[in-house]
This record gives sequence, structure tokens and C-alpha cells, in this order.
Amino acid sequence: MTGIFAHDLLWGLTLEQLPADAPAWAVEAMSAGQPVVVRRALVAADQIAVGVRGRLREQRYATLMTVAAIQRRVRPEELCHVETDRHWPALQALAQLRPLLDAGGLNWGVSGSAGFELASGVVALHQHSDLDLILRTPQPLDRVQALELLKLLDCAVCPVDLQLQTPNGAVALREWAGSAPRVLLKSASGARLVLDPWQALEQAA
Repeated sequence: MTGIFAHDLLWGLTLEQLPADAPAWAVEAMSAGQPVVVRRALVAADQIAVGVRGRLREQRYATLMTVAAIQRRVRPEELCHVETDRHWPALQALAQLRPLLDAGGLNWGVSGSAGFELASGVVALHQHSDLDLILRTPQPLDRVQALELLKLLDCAVCPVDLQLQTPNGAVALREWAGSAPRVLLKSASGARLVLDPWQALEQAA
């Protein structure tokens, strides 16, 4: 399977693939057939860096999964129009923003707790959950456009955290829409401050 990116959800990680020192809650999650979340890290070609989610916010376990073990993948873009009968503020914000983001012709998706719950049916949201979104930006998004998009998101009924997914890694929309000359770019090799997230050779000062 090719084209696997951070925030994709994968099914197929087995208990046998979990390290022996994995916490009990991670073993429980995998026993229940839950998906894992693709994370950014440098790994061998036949492996994927993933994270196991537990019921509590602090329960996050980083591990590896073999590409051959993947049984199913759900990308954030596939979750934009998933219906649910739950009514947490994050899902209300999603319903509110969906037509506006669609109308703008944006290639966006749902990640974080909302994406995990919509994809798996496992309860992950609560009353105070933010809405996490991603936006595919293979071409540069200028800072004026970023600020306009941020203003749109800030009208939602709960806080919205959107990550711009550039070819070189991810940057928070809120940072790119701000006034700081450098922003934090998160990539498989780590995080660094850059002037332009779309310039691959940009080095931190």
C-alpha cells in the first residue's frame, strides 16, 4: 500500500506486533480491534510509524506497524461527510464548517479525536474537545489567505485546530496566519523553525 500519510487511520496491528513492554491499555485497545494513527517518524520502508490511542488524553503509545499488516486505511478526507447522532461541540462545529470548506474547493479532512470517533465508532470526544482538521496544501497558501481561513474557523462553536499539510511537513494554520516570521514545521525528521514551509531546503537559523 502506497501513499500513507500522517493522520491516516490503519487497522491490522496485531498484539504480536506490540512490544512486550506496551502498556495494558494499549493491549486492550488493540484487542478491541481499534485502529492506530499514522505519525511522522523516519522508519524502514516496510514499516509505518503509528500511535495507539487510549481512552484518556495522556494515553498515547508510539510504536511501529508493518506495511504488510495493514488491512484497512481511512484517510481524514474520507471523514468529512460521515454522519453521526452524537452532538458534542466538535461535531457541531464540523457540521457548521463543512459547507463553507466544501464551497471553497478545499482538500480538507477530519483528524484528532473527531476523526478517530467518526472512523471507528469508538467514543473519543467529550464536551470540551477541540475539532482537529487538516488541509492538503501541495501549493503555497499565502499568509493573507491563511488569515482569512482562520477567521472563518474562529467563528465555529468550539476551538478548531487546523494543520496545513505541505510536501515538507505540517504547520499550524494559526501560526502561519500570525505575525512571527518563522513557524514550526513538523516533519518525519523532527520539528524546525522555517520562514516558508513549502521551501524544502529552508534551514532553521
